[in-house]
Amino acid sequence: MSSAPKAVYAAIVGNLCIAASKFVAAAFTGSSAMLAEGIHSLVDTGNGALILLGVRRSRKPPDPAHPFGHGKELYFWTLIVAIMIFAVGGGVSLFEGIRHLRHPVPLRDAAWAYGVLAASAAFEGYSWLVAVREFRREAAGENWISAIRASKDPTTFTVLFEDSAALLGLAVAFVGVFAGDRFGNPYFDGAASVVIGIILAAVAVFLAMESRGLLIGEAVDPEIRDSVIKLVEGDSAVQRVVRLLTMHLGPQDVLLTLELEFKRQASAADTTAAVERIDRAIRGRHPEIRHIFIEAQSLKAQAALGGSSPSSA
Repeated sequence: MSSAPKAVYAAIVGNLCIAASKFVAAAFTGSSAMLAEGIHSLVDTGNGALILLGVRRSRKPPDPAHPFGHGKELYFWTLIVAIMIFAVGGGVSLFEGIRHLRHPVPLRDAAWAYGVLAASAAFEGYSWLVAVREFRREAAGENWISAIRASKDPTTFTVLFEDSAALLGLAVAFVGVFAGDRFGNPYFDGAASVVIGIILAAVAVFLAMESRGLLIGEAVDPEIRDSVIKLVEGDSAVQRVVRLLTMHLGPQDVLLTLELEFKRQASAADTTAAVERIDRAIRGRHPEIRHIFIEAQSLKAQAALGGSSPSSA
């Protein structure tokens, strides 16, 4: 999560400059698409601030009311970002587009729109490249779809999707303004605003679905789970892992509970020493696993369950 705010800061600065220029262009041209894009950039600026708020609050230390910390604050504020994109960005863009289609206004001074769109593309392109670079570093060669689905840090992929939607919105706005100017038909401009609203709504729904899974509580990746099982069952005192449960409390904050069957010849002292070894080994291999609870299965339960395989989540 340490590198993610870099992409967020870049997005905030870029979007703030872009929003101002788009509103100026909308005022001079009367373009509904430019107004929708201005609202889009303004919403993205606010969303960046909300993400930074979530990052800061998620780093608050544990307290008696929140013994596992505040890591899920980040997931909550990401959900708020999705709601903002849907309601304000998508909703207002759709409203303006429909209003423009019902009461079309011819474009004026289209050169303003072209200049602002070009400058916006430069700003958004830089912000997008920063987000892509940060995301690629996290993905580590994995394909983008899988990496996004597996990612537990919403800061980077939220900015990446916002910037991708912004670039797509700029392309749509350009087509709408160009067609409206070229053919003297203001309906193209209104239609572009509607399309921009649909794009924003689609991005918002995707982000909301991702935030939902993280808020409910997602397990670690199968590779980490298998690594923990292999590490634990490699201990000389452990017979097998009976049950393994994990949940992300934050991007780099994982809760792990283990139920272990120890070898019958292991004494109480051996078991205690093994638990301490396993705890140290897991933290050394996977520092993101910060909360570890290990339970030794009773001999009676061992006899009843026999050789069942470990359950996990």
